Amino acid sequence: MRPSIIVHGGAGTIPPEMLEAHRQGTLRAVEAGWQVLVEGGSALDAVEQAIVIMEDDETFDAGRGSFLNAEGQVELDAGFMDGSRLLVGAVAAVQFIKNPIRLARAVMEKSDHVLLVAQGAIRFAQKMGFPLCELTDLAVPREFERWLRLLYERAYPAQPAMAQVTGTVGCVALDRNGHIAAGTSTGGTPNKMPGRVGDVPMVGSGFYADDEYGGTSCTGWGESIAKVNLARLALHYLQQTGDPQVATQAAIQVLADKVNGLGGIILLTPDGRPGWHYNTPHMAYAYRTAGMDCAIAVV
Repeated sequence: MRPSIIVHGGAGTIPPEMLEAHRQGTLRAVEAGWQVLVEGGSALDAVEQAIVIMEDDETFDAGRGSFLNAEGQVELDAGFMDGSRLLVGAVAAVQFIKNPIRLARAVMEKSDHVLLVAQGAIRFAQKMGFPLCELTDLAVPREFERWLRLLYERAYPAQPAMAQVTGTVGCVALDRNGHIAAGTSTGGTPNKMPGRVGDVPMVGSGFYADDEYGGTSCTGWGESIAKVNLARLALHYLQQTGDPQVATQAAIQVLADKVNGLGGIILLTPDGRPGWHYNTPHMAYAYRTAGMDCAIAVV
């Protein structure tokens, strides 16, 4: 089996001044994950490495750079899945954790649970030896300014406004052993209610991986994505059509038609063919497969 990897950095409207940062950020992430794969590493390690790169990049709404909630706090969600064993780990509304994708993987591998939230997730992180960080390690001036503006306007982003923001990150990888892994990480929506959880940590909505069927990661308006189980829906269409581009297009069409949703999705087939589609002005994504001399990054 030849390795393959695809990442995304969010679907929405990316301001012109941030287009290149999104392109470079996804490119760095996909190349980091690719290096793991070509050295014989697992899809799990490649997904984690790629997402950590983007969580540490304040360009994206994940880890450092995340949107603030209505109280000016950062609350993070992440989900991780091992397609070889159908193991899942996720965290939601977790604070003071620099890389929630690593914590989601720990839930998957070192607990009997699928999803841990809020204080329970933090206590588990401490038990596992994760260091806690400060709010200022995650929140950047750009997002403090956005929060103050929304506070002044008393605004809450409904569906139309969601097209104006982006930044959730995700990755799907296939390793030389034919195993697929998928992960997604986010800071959620700007000015969200404390405790709000979107699609990202919901298995089948924000992410899914199965060696037999493929792997997916989603981004966009989480409330709409969760209603149609977008990640699993795309794999349903992949089973029907065998074409990753047709499958992602069909899934996004359902998202739009059924719930007036906005979003994007990336996908890998069990043999490593990539697919992607979105119905927002932009989606940052990058991919690399065997036979390519370098990764392709698109915004």
